[in-house]
Amino acid sequence: MEQAKQGHGVPIEQAMQDKMLAKNLSSIKYKLFIMSGKGGVGKSSVTVNLAAALAAKGFKVGVLDVDLHGPSVPRLLGATGRVRSDGQKLLPVLCGENISLISMDLFLDNTDQAVLWRGAMKTNAIRQFLTDVDWGALDYLLIDSPPGTGDEHMTVLEAIPDAMAVVVTTPQELALADVRKALDFLREMKSPILGIVENMGSFICPDCGKEYAIFKKGGGEKLAQAYNLPLLASIPLDPATVEAADKGVPMVAVPHDSPAKTAFQQLADRIMFVTRPKA
Repeated sequence: MEQAKQGHGVPIEQAMQDKMLAKNLSSIKYKLFIMSGKGGVGKSSVTVNLAAALAAKGFKVGVLDVDLHGPSVPRLLGATGRVRSDGQKLLPVLCGENISLISMDLFLDNTDQAVLWRGAMKTNAIRQFLTDVDWGALDYLLIDSPPGTGDEHMTVLEAIPDAMAVVVTTPQELALADVRKALDFLREMKSPILGIVENMGSFICPDCGKEYAIFKKGGGEKLAQAYNLPLLASIPLDPATVEAADKGVPMVAVPHDSPAKTAFQQLADRIMFVTRPKA
C-alpha cells in the first residue's frame, strides 16, 4: 500500500519526524558539516581538534560521528562508556569538559564489530541520532562524515538545511580532484560552504624548524581561490598529532605548543569569525 503523503509528496511520518528533528536541534546555534571527497586526509582529526579548540574557549560543543562503518572519533577523543537513555532520549557520552559525542562505536558491545548496513538503515540511524538524542543547548554541533558523497551526506544535509560545510583536503592533486567533486555535491545540495581546510600542508622539523612540503604545498589555497572560498587553515603535518591521537587526546589539549596545535587554535578562531552574526 502506498504510504500516506502530504504537500509535496513527503510521507506524513517523515514530515512529522522532520518537525521533531528541527525542534530537537533548535537549541544548537551552529551546525558544521565536516567532509572530504577522499579518505585519509585527516578529516576526523580536524573535527576532533576543532571541537576541542572551541570547547577550550568555553563553547558547548557536540560531535556527531556519522561515519557508521569506520568511526574513529571516539578513539581520537578518548571516549569511554556507552550511549545511555533517560527513558525518553538518548544521552551523548561526555568527553571532558564542554564536549558531548554520539557515534556508532558507542552503541556496540564490541568496537571491532563490523556494521553491515545498507542505505535505508544508515539513513534511519542518522535521523535517529538527530531526533532522539538529547543534545541540549549547544554553541556548535560538528558532524564528522565518511569520505565521499553518499547516503550519509545526503541524509544530514537534507535533514539540516542550515548546516554549514567545512571541506578538508590535503595538497596533492589526487585529493584535490575528489574534493572538487565534494564541492560540486555541496552546491547541488545548496549547502553553504564556510571554506577549505588544508591538512598536512607541510612538515616542520621539530629539531631544526625547517619546513618541508612532503605532500606539496598550497593546493588547498589554490582550490579555495578557484572556488572563491576562504582558506580557513593550513594544518602542518606534526608527529605529535599522531602520538596524541594514539593516546586519545586531541592535539590542542597537549600541554606543549606545536605548529599543529597553533594551527588548530587559529582554525577555531576563524570558525568563530565566519559563523558569528554579521552586524
